[in-house]
Amino acid sequence: MADIAIRVRGRAGRITLTRPQALNALTHAMCRDILAALEAWARDPAVAVVVIDAEGARAFCAGGDIAAVYHAGMAGDPEPGRAFWREEYRMNLALSRYAKPVVALMQGFVMGGGVGLGGHVRHRVLGETTQLAMPECGIGLIPDVGGTRILARAPGRSGLWAGLTAARLGPDDAIRMGFADLFVPQDRWPGMIAGLEADGDPALIAPLAMAPPPGLLAAHAPAIDAAFAPGPVAEILARLAALPDDWAVQAARAMARNSPLSMACTAALLEAVAPHDGLAQALVREYRFTHRAPVRGLTDFLEGVRAQIIDKDRTPRWRHAAPDRVTPEEVAALLAPLGIDELTFGKESA
Repeated sequence: MADIAIRVRGRAGRITLTRPQALNALTHAMCRDILAALEAWARDPAVAVVVIDAEGARAFCAGGDIAAVYHAGMAGDPEPGRAFWREEYRMNLALSRYAKPVVALMQGFVMGGGVGLGGHVRHRVLGETTQLAMPECGIGLIPDVGGTRILARAPGRSGLWAGLTAARLGPDDAIRMGFADLFVPQDRWPGMIAGLEADGDPALIAPLAMAPPPGLLAAHAPAIDAAFAPGPVAEILARLAALPDDWAVQAARAMARNSPLSMACTAALLEAVAPHDGLAQALVREYRFTHRAPVRGLTDFLEGVRAQIIDKDRTPRWRHAAPDRVTPEEVAALLAPLGIDELTFGKESA
């Protein structure tokens, strides 16, 4: 387990991502190892709390390691990607429903799969370096790992803004939007971990927390709500074009770089989340897109990964030249139920 350190220290089960050179990107094997540890510790009375953290100052986890998914998809085999997402989503749900308290300490980049790892547990802690984002539309995917549920439940229209623009959220914005719970300065983390190992009681975390510096939403939430009001993506871009504010200019530029098809599917997925929906329902809907993503010609995913990660030319050739070229029929087809391939969670499927 060179990419992850799993051990018990005192009363704490410790999971530490150890790939700082790869921004602690999640692999399929890492997801399996985390699930196995959770299953073992659930039966271990010595473990009172689980602590998830990561080595390196740059990232808690910058997403999933999808290079292998890309190469398999380009070779005509979508199954490695599908297997990875199935295992990852099952891990996401297991973390959210774990009987013992789970603490996630998320510094630096927390993106995509990192949100799935730390964003659904009981105690979600950010530090001053945290930059959290759901950047999937930039690689032709959709916000997944349960991200659509968090985005849909965020205040006002901030979730759609973050999902369509991949905005990097500092601690204040991330907490406002429901991605995390507390801001604790990172120089307090070693002592916090030592206390959790000694006592196994997460009650010690809250007294260490502080109010984070105000973020973008503190100043611009009403304008974001107006610009990202319900309507086609093309209309949102038109509203942004009429605003001189820097945040609006940056949002429009980000959306211009993203896959029009992915943005349309993201908007549809957020609208589909009902107030009573649990994480499992969101993961099932997300998997309908990701199941199809590694198939050549269906989505922009393989092209997006090529442009951003493989060739790094940053010039993806999206399937649609503009958002108004995407049809409702295309979106519906990519988000349609999968029949016998629908994602399941065994006993936890409810």
